[in-house]
Amino acid sequence: MDVKLGNLTLKHRTREPRGPVQLALELVEPGDLDSCEQPERVTKHLPPGITSKMLYQDIIRIAWPAFMEFILTQLASMADMMMVGQLGPWAIAAVGLTNQPKFLLMTMFMAMNVGATALIARYKGEGNQQKANTVLRQALVLTFVLSAISSIIGFIFSEPMVRFMGAADEQTLAGGTVYLKIQMVGFVILALTSTITAALRGIGDSRTAMMYNLIANVVNVIFNYMLIYGHFGFPRMEVAGASIATVIGQCVAFVLAMFSVLRGNQYLKLSFKDDFRPKWDIMKSIFNIGMPAMVEQLVMRAGMIAYSVTVASLGTVAFATHNVCMNIQSMSFMNGQAFGVSATSLTGQSLGRRRPDMAQAYSRYTRRIGMIVSLVLALIFVLFGKEIVALYTNDEVVIEQGAQILMLVAVIQPFQSSQLILAGALRGAGDTRATAMIIFITVLLVRPGLAMFTIHVLKWGLIGAWIALMADQFLRSLLVLLRFNSGKWKTIKV
Repeated sequence: MDVKLGNLTLKHRTREPRGPVQLALELVEPGDLDSCEQPERVTKHLPPGITSKMLYQDIIRIAWPAFMEFILTQLASMADMMMVGQLGPWAIAAVGLTNQPKFLLMTMFMAMNVGATALIARYKGEGNQQKANTVLRQALVLTFVLSAISSIIGFIFSEPMVRFMGAADEQTLAGGTVYLKIQMVGFVILALTSTITAALRGIGDSRTAMMYNLIANVVNVIFNYMLIYGHFGFPRMEVAGASIATVIGQCVAFVLAMFSVLRGNQYLKLSFKDDFRPKWDIMKSIFNIGMPAMVEQLVMRAGMIAYSVTVASLGTVAFATHNVCMNIQSMSFMNGQAFGVSATSLTGQSLGRRRPDMAQAYSRYTRRIGMIVSLVLALIFVLFGKEIVALYTNDEVVIEQGAQILMLVAVIQPFQSSQLILAGALRGAGDTRATAMIIFITVLLVRPGLAMFTIHVLKWGLIGAWIALMADQFLRSLLVLLRFNSGKWKTIKV
């Protein structure tokens, strides 16, 4: 509509809703079936009309919100550990002992999320919005059932699991048991939120998940302060307070995540009027991708538990040091995991469009960016290792040994980043069997086996345990790279 003011004519534009930003992938013509049936090795050639700049823009557009989400989530976890750490090494050990049992119980629904992400990415690439939304509904049903079962099991067997993990004294056992039981109360909420997040990442929407997880983490930290120490009239609940604060934050994230898919103006839409009855063809597709991922996660957790129990045998102070360093290393995972989100989404969408050449290009360029960030992180760990560990505790023994371990963490950064990103690409292609086999070799056999040897035979103590972790990362990085370069993932049917 034009508005005339004297001799001046103003052009009035009606505001149109913003559509999704176009990917470079959408500028190339869809491929044919033959293009996805050739398992040739990965090449360095870019498709005609596609530039490096275009690929970098797509990768960063998806990765930076995921990176911020992971960083903020890990910062909340670090704040949690720091606040708990002021209660003493026993409290750090108590919370640390619950990590692996909790992750083990998350295995079933997290594996199904891998299947949901891969399928939704494929259907987004095909332009089939209806199928993508059907996968979301089926994934939520699966997650609800599996997480409810896990929650009940975890609550009933909290104490035996913490005891099995190697609680060295009654105070640590009691604290860990209370912490894990409270986590199990909010387990279903956590699981459903993770499925919505996985679905959003499948279509390349990492910004929405970043926003609701940011808010949830702020809520978590605030309630940590109030419930651990008893501020603002709240009771002093110590370790139990930290667990309750985490669950409150998870509930906030769930409400916001549900709102994001119930609004009805997004690519992924959810309505309670929709058909949530099981659709066995979709379920079968989710399971075909998710089951190897479940085996992978079970193997990983079994290996991590064996590794953690071996380290716990060194005593409470050494195990507290180990947990501080693992918490810091988890922060460095955020680099590989965030760019892994880009690799998963863009690989899945490229194969859905039958353009494996775009999939391999996206993956290679994602790995390059991740490598640069990993080198920056390595430098930080070398220069400021002691100061970072000192944020968690004022125990001089923990600080000194923790700083030494962070030197090893610095060395593995490029390898860790590479394997996380390329494994993300393989999962986006649905090639979860290969990643499961690699995890079996490295995490279940190499890491715990070498840790037992270095600790019990060579008597290298905690440093020996981390040398075992380094060996795991080096070998895993090599095996994932060889699998990716083979190009066999291009022919995976989902």
